[in-house]
Amino acid sequence: MSDVTRTRHTRRVHHWRRDVVELAALFTAVAVADAVANLIGHGPDGPVLLVTSAVVLVATAGFHAWWARRPGHAPPAGDTGTRSSASRSAGLPEQSAGAADVTGPGALWRMRTTVKDEPGSLAALCAALAERRVDILSLQTHPLADGTVDEFLLRAPGPLSAAEITRAVALAGGTGTWIERADAHDLVDVPTRVLGLAARTALDAAELPLALRQLLGRCTIRSLPGTPVGGGRGPEPVPAEGVLEDTVMRLRAPEGGVLTVERAYLPFTPTEFARARALVELDGRLGPRIPRGHDVLTLPEGNDIAVRRVDTGDVAEAKAMHDRCSTRTLGMRYHGPVGDAGRYLNHLLSPRFGRTLAAQTPTGQIVGLGHLLWDGDETEVALLIEDEWQRRGIGAELLGRLVAMAVEAGCASVYAVTRASNTGMVAAMRGLGLPLDYQVEEGTLVITARLDSTPVASRPSLDIARAHLGDPAHRD
Repeated sequence: MSDVTRTRHTRRVHHWRRDVVELAALFTAVAVADAVANLIGHGPDGPVLLVTSAVVLVATAGFHAWWARRPGHAPPAGDTGTRSSASRSAGLPEQSAGAADVTGPGALWRMRTTVKDEPGSLAALCAALAERRVDILSLQTHPLADGTVDEFLLRAPGPLSAAEITRAVALAGGTGTWIERADAHDLVDVPTRVLGLAARTALDAAELPLALRQLLGRCTIRSLPGTPVGGGRGPEPVPAEGVLEDTVMRLRAPEGGVLTVERAYLPFTPTEFARARALVELDGRLGPRIPRGHDVLTLPEGNDIAVRRVDTGDVAEAKAMHDRCSTRTLGMRYHGPVGDAGRYLNHLLSPRFGRTLAAQTPTGQIVGLGHLLWDGDETEVALLIEDEWQRRGIGAELLGRLVAMAVEAGCASVYAVTRASNTGMVAAMRGLGLPLDYQVEEGTLVITARLDSTPVASRPSLDIARAHLGDPAHRD
């Protein structure tokens, strides 16, 4: 922010004590001068008295100068002595009495705009915001070839609308302005937020798409495997350094394939691209990993079942469960005949595409699987319970935990795709206590649960789900 010229507005404060001292000094000087004049004109020691009077006058003048420069005993009225760091660094005027307080009520906004790379352009933008009592809480700059993209976190008076802020920015020279409401999480500074996302990714490979979404805002993330599950040609490979194309970035996935991130409403900056690439590189260096731990549940008939996270290292046990399932059960899960479940399990159990919970007997036999799958900007849930273990509450328990994980991840909704005749899945979705939407087409039922309110039935499972998210307090 070197192009901003620092300005400071100060005012002198009128104090009556200073006036009294100045008048007293003036009267003293006049009286001394009159006495000296009388002595010089009528006494024999005129030259000595003349020198003495000169010394007294010089001393009086010095005292007057010192007192005039002495600071007042109290600060100016309305001066709190503080300003926001963003306003201070931008050289904005001191906040006047009655201006919006940083910690006071108001609306939080995230705004991004492009300004010319010229001295004074950012200062004009900050001044336009200050005129409307908009406080700049944080500022990031992203230099480009033809300008600078400035990203602000703002606190504005409640009645001030997004359109009014955008209009003020446009008049100050900002172009391509984008603005949306922010929340308290955006108050965390960027380095702290990036380190937190890196820590989450280091604990759980399934966190990578969620971390990227929190890092980049609203975007669509898709993992395209190098070899598609159903066969055929995979995506075009990308170089090791990735590709940035305006609103789309393509990165090399850790296990091959391509990771595509798309944001239709706002181009990515080189800084955002570098951060995303660093996060993906960290994920690739750490390799496949999931938090280890399990919870033991006692079913109504007294059997103990363990619930834990599983990944591709558990494909053999999961395939054995598939082999024990009936054709009808597999058809309910995969919406048709399944010849080779192993083709799907490598994808379904990969933490790159979501999270998988397994219900396991004390002997280590998997009898149920629940999947939470990242599908672009949507989230799918799916269940498969072995025939002999159905209708014992295992599916509802797995579904409640998966939905709790989706809530923890900030997902807006989850959907399940099944057959219309799958009454067990329909009952499990209804048991969540969430608003549901139903769509039926040619026997296929899509049930969408909106997560804008805390799931009623799965609230107790939220703490349990944190065990599978890597919370050490819940690990066994």
